Amino acid sequence: MNAYLKIDHVDKSFERGGQKTEVLKDVTLTIGKGEFVSIIGHSGCGKSTLLNLIAGLTRVSAGAVLLENAEVNAPGPERAVVFQNHSLLPWLSVYENVSLAVSKVFAGRKTKAEKHDWVMRNLDLVQMGHAKDKRPSEISGGMKQRVGIARALAMEPKILLLDEPFGALDALTRAHLQDAVMEIHARLGNTMVMITHDVDEAVLLSDRIVMMTNGPAARIGEVLDVPIPRPRHRIALAADRTYLKSREAVLKFLYERHRFVEAAE
Repeated sequence: MNAYLKIDHVDKSFERGGQKTEVLKDVTLTIGKGEFVSIIGHSGCGKSTLLNLIAGLTRVSAGAVLLENAEVNAPGPERAVVFQNHSLLPWLSVYENVSLAVSKVFAGRKTKAEKHDWVMRNLDLVQMGHAKDKRPSEISGGMKQRVGIARALAMEPKILLLDEPFGALDALTRAHLQDAVMEIHARLGNTMVMITHDVDEAVLLSDRIVMMTNGPAARIGEVLDVPIPRPRHRIALAADRTYLKSREAVLKFLYERHRFVEAAE
């Protein structure tokens, strides 16, 4: 696999009050262009820390994160993040929230008309063009998250980073947004890395699932290929043998890790 994104022997530790906490230890992973990779593990295993390292929001303690062979050491529009909290500015409309990101990223590169067309294209991509004049308080949680995804995509990132983006949503809304993300991934072919606690979500969306060991000093325990052809349809997959086998492998890994922690306590 060509190393589009490479996490190369990364360690991450934090110090507070003279105490050092090792969160990640010797994490190495290569992600190809256009891949959808999920990272899963128990709470406290450093999943979000790893995502923040890729985003450049946190710097590595050792090793390196490389995107197209360039070291990542600061935030940048080529790595857009969608958080569980949509982080929309409440005083701006849906259109203005996306437009703000477009104006910043494409300053001097797009005309006013081109920026408008680009904002609307990305809102339409997540089926939110009809709500462009509404404020965040006037739309549902699922719609807010769609706008957050549109804003991230409008930055035209090389990698879209998703930090439990559907964790706060009800089951039906979550399912609709999972389908929307699969459709966007199929249409744009962009690289996506997602943090999740949801095994079914990971198997449904991913090309590979990265399973983290428990912290502290968490590592990559296993990487599971999910060889299910795309497009994927959740109802058809309910009885699919490959889907069920993949789901069982992730559950077994997580269960064994949890049992190991309980035995050590």
